[in-house]
Amino acid sequence: MPIGNLTSQIFANISLNEFDQFVKHELRVKQYVRYTDDFVIIADSTKYLRSLLPRIEVFLDARLRLALHQNKIIMQPCHRGVDFLGYVLFPHHRILRPRTRRRMFQKLKRSIREHNSGSRADQSLRQTLQSSLGVLSHANAYKLTQRLKNQLWFWLSEGDVEE
Repeated sequence: MPIGNLTSQIFANISLNEFDQFVKHELRVKQYVRYTDDFVIIADSTKYLRSLLPRIEVFLDARLRLALHQNKIIMQPCHRGVDFLGYVLFPHHRILRPRTRRRMFQKLKRSIREHNSGSRADQSLRQTLQSSLGVLSHANAYKLTQRLKNQLWFWLSEGDVEE
């Protein structure tokens, strides 16, 4: 099944529901969030988090025949932010991950270049812009949103998008 396919997301949520139940009811983790196959556990103690790891690994292997990706297990203080789903989450705000921001601006430049050359319809460009604004709406990104709108105005009025 292709990664990113809607059905793969649904199957991940269905199959990992048992993991959710384990984390919440057996391990009694209070601050846990999961989206498809990505999850975050927040706690005050690194020692506590390390104590959860073996139990999680045993459960995933024994019950679901899954394993944690060892290079993606990260324990760090919350003030450094948690990289999750294209954003960096902090205790009281979230920002767009720099790589996500870069890809978003590159896609917009490409879309505008195609629009200006006549190979992309107005509706398609509007959808790309709305998608970008939607991504930004979930972050504390007022200045970045204004920059995007100003840059968009400039690109469209100039009719020439630099590489």
